[in-house]
Amino acid sequence: MNRRVIHPVVVFALNNGCAPPTFALLETTGRRTGRQRVVPVANGLQGNTFWLFAGQGAAAAYVHNIRADPRVRVKVTPARLREGFGFRWRSGTAHLLPDDDARARHHALGKGRPGYRLDGLALRRLAAGAEMLTIRVDLD
Repeated sequence: MNRRVIHPVVVFALNNGCAPPTFALLETTGRRTGRQRVVPVANGLQGNTFWLFAGQGAAAAYVHNIRADPRVRVKVTPARLREGFGFRWRSGTAHLLPDDDARARHHALGKGRPGYRLDGLALRRLAAGAEMLTIRVDLD
């Protein structure tokens, strides 16, 4: 249900500038098709680094796509209003960090960002005991 119902609504809202800054879009290149794939994610922007947490760990489809081609784009707005507003696409290179403590990093990123922390509840539910995977995107 999440992928077929909620994702299209969030993608539409982000593409039309009417989504909260808690969300962002991640665009990867499909490992088999070569087509662009877009998935809504939590806004983990911190300076020129975008942090992403795969609740399904290495099994997530976008993780497979990143392994095949680490060049990605994120459509993001600064996480805090004082840093600006307006969604825009930014390119970067994704790095999978399997040895990182994803839960601790996610908690640290959520300080002062209640919407991000709320999204973390859904992320932990998605993980359901699985090992979350940290992904760092170094933005160009």
